[in-house]
Amino acid sequence: MESMNLGETKGITRRRRGDRILHLVFLVCTSIGIVALMALIISILMDGLHRLSPEIFTNYPSRRAERAGMKSPIVGTIYMLLLMAPLSFILGVGAAIFLEEYAGKSRWVRLIQLNISTLAGVPSIIYGILGLAIFVRGMGLGRSLLSGALTMTLLVLPIIIVSAQEALRAVPKNRRDGSYALGATKWQTVSKSVLPSAMPGIMTGVILALSRAIGETAPLIMIGALTYVAFLPENLLDSFTVMPIQIFNWVSRPSEEFHDLAASGIILLLIMLFIMNLTAIWLRNKYQKNT
Repeated sequence: MESMNLGETKGITRRRRGDRILHLVFLVCTSIGIVALMALIISILMDGLHRLSPEIFTNYPSRRAERAGMKSPIVGTIYMLLLMAPLSFILGVGAAIFLEEYAGKSRWVRLIQLNISTLAGVPSIIYGILGLAIFVRGMGLGRSLLSGALTMTLLVLPIIIVSAQEALRAVPKNRRDGSYALGATKWQTVSKSVLPSAMPGIMTGVILALSRAIGETAPLIMIGALTYVAFLPENLLDSFTVMPIQIFNWVSRPSEEFHDLAASGIILLLIMLFIMNLTAIWLRNKYQKNT
């Protein structure tokens, strides 16, 4: 009996030691990532803060650093978000509702689910090639704002579908059963009971997917987004540029002044991403309180 207790004590001690070692390893790995991120942010702030001024919002890009601004890239990014948000939300959430609530569990549905999960991890450049083939050349939309918005919608759709399905699965079954017991139809149950309960997770997934999209450069370069635009798009078929492409343009130039401008552009992009993440948190908390 004493030998068994001694063996159990040694096993518990060994497991606790292993837990402490793993805790230390994970803490070191996390600390390295945080320190590297903070060093990068501090370096960007030191280079770009002094270039932040009203002129960066009112001036168009220029070949002269002292006169250059980000008016057209900022407006192009906002226009793209305004086009992407409703398209990706309607298509992504609609597909998730169909697959999760109506499609059943057949072999074809499982195959579609597998393909969607795979597409969520496909490199973004592939979506750029797809957008170039379908929207720019196939549909004849040219290198336009609409082509860019549709291409980026394809990029975020798998992420939104997967996150929306997970949010729908997380709704307790008794909500559905209670709705059916009161005589509600399938669509009434989904729209009035299931969807409001899943909305916090859905909205969080949509906004985070859009946050990823506004930082992407490769798909837009593939479909021909311009690196120098000194005008604002007046319709959906006009040429455009976005903030990441303009930042890439400035970074590739040898002048130190353009590098400082690129740092200021990165700061603006980080602020936009921070606001979108705060919006995701606020919407999640708001819908959680309502449900």
